[in-house]
Amino acid sequence: MNPQLRKVSAIELQAFIAKAFIAIGISASDAANIAELMTRADVVGADGHGVFRLPQYVRRIKGGAVNIKPDIRIERAAPGMALIDGDNGMGHLVMRIAAEHAIAKARTSGVAWVGVKHSNHAGPASLYASMPVEHDMIGLYLAVGNANHLAAWGGLDMLLSTNPIAVGVPAGKEPPIVLDMATTVAAYGKVKTAAQRGETMPEGWMIDRMGKALTDPRRANEGLLLPIGGYKGYGLALVFGLLAGTLNGAAMGRDVVDFNNDDTTPTNTGHVIVAINVAMFRDLQEFKASVDELIRDIRNSKRLPGVDAIRLPGEQSHAKRAERLQSGIPLPAPLLKSLDALAAELKISPL
Repeated sequence: MNPQLRKVSAIELQAFIAKAFIAIGISASDAANIAELMTRADVVGADGHGVFRLPQYVRRIKGGAVNIKPDIRIERAAPGMALIDGDNGMGHLVMRIAAEHAIAKARTSGVAWVGVKHSNHAGPASLYASMPVEHDMIGLYLAVGNANHLAAWGGLDMLLSTNPIAVGVPAGKEPPIVLDMATTVAAYGKVKTAAQRGETMPEGWMIDRMGKALTDPRRANEGLLLPIGGYKGYGLALVFGLLAGTLNGAAMGRDVVDFNNDDTTPTNTGHVIVAINVAMFRDLQEFKASVDELIRDIRNSKRLPGVDAIRLPGEQSHAKRAERLQSGIPLPAPLLKSLDALAAELKISPL
């Protein structure tokens, strides 16, 4: 194993995260809830959205930017929708409640759209798109990112964020399809993890303000993220932000707070979770069999020379989950150093 990496079990990591949140005043039940979702992010390989974020979350809570005792409530509701006010609580808590409401409503309405305002960063989009899948539903998740690193196509003013989308589709014997992607070529979390690890970025992730490739992640504040597909990615970022932010009365555009550099201002983060009850559209088992058949057709289709395998969205995360639950979650030395410093600050046992 790489000597710069140390593997810890999911149980050990989850317990550490929970202890950290309890140490700053979050209730034991809420801390366990957040820790479980953060650890789930690391287990599936979303390394920029799991324990990596813990020191930042703690800073913002200590800075007064996050409400540790939120009154998460439904502000508006109808048979197929709801609007949830997160009362500036931790995003993981708010979004789990939102997903539960969407799933419950979709059981009778067929489709349920739940918007969220006054929330915070909630980890990887796949966490929430996958929740309806566990109930044989299709899940769709949108969010406004927690910092603007994207300009309008051809512009320089950073008025848009990575604004991700995730879609989860249940299958039968095959793993579910889980698409999780930012509207930028790389999510900003990948830029931050590259900087922490002392790595360089590939060309195509960012450009500087002269339009030249930027490959040093330590200089990220000097440049812009690039959208997927050029102007098409810019259009997606704009529309997703309108749906997850503007529609809900959450921050969008110039109102987005850069939570990487601001530990005191509430972000009013907006999210959307949609649950689609497959059984309302067709026989569930027939649907799952059709998804399995399509997965196998794609996986077994002819490959270009030099391509070892054709993969489906979520397949590598599924494999990482199995591997990391078995052998542990790899944590690089710089991350361990920051977590050890956090443990000393909070007076809890280190990993």
